Amino acid sequence: MNQTIMDLDTREKRAKALLKETRILNIARLANMLVDLFGLEEAFENVGKRAGQEVELYIPSLDGYLTFQLVAEKKNFECRAEKANNPIATVILNVKREDVLKVVSNIIKSKANLFGLMKLIPKFITRKIIIKGSYLTALTLVKCLMIGKNSIYMNKH
Repeated sequence: MNQTIMDLDTREKRAKALLKETRILNIARLANMLVDLFGLEEAFENVGKRAGQEVELYIPSLDGYLTFQLVAEKKNFECRAEKANNPIATVILNVKREDVLKVVSNIIKSKANLFGLMKLIPKFITRKIIIKGSYLTALTLVKCLMIGKNSIYMNKH
């Protein structure tokens, strides 16, 4: 009987770990897909000397990491669901589990310009977004993720 309880406990732990990993993987797939389909080349062309640098996104509520390597061409963009080896910047998304997609979506749907970046200021002030390391490298990544200038967001009257 004691062995059965231990098996259930182990099974439950594995199920929770799988669920956590699935949530993080889904966010990584979403980022890859949106940048591939709707990303703008100009943001990647401005990566310049930061190409090859890693930016880590840590989401404490999901207890998971996403790693982005800055690239100069959109076709080479890849988000991985793992801890970065040598991050130049770490962005901490300090929000509740149910708000993670909402915040990521708000960032992605913004335009990669000064006004789009200004929309993030309240999240910095409230400490929902925390950057450790190079602010410029983190902002370069954010601009690559922002697809708000894509024609799918233009008002058609």
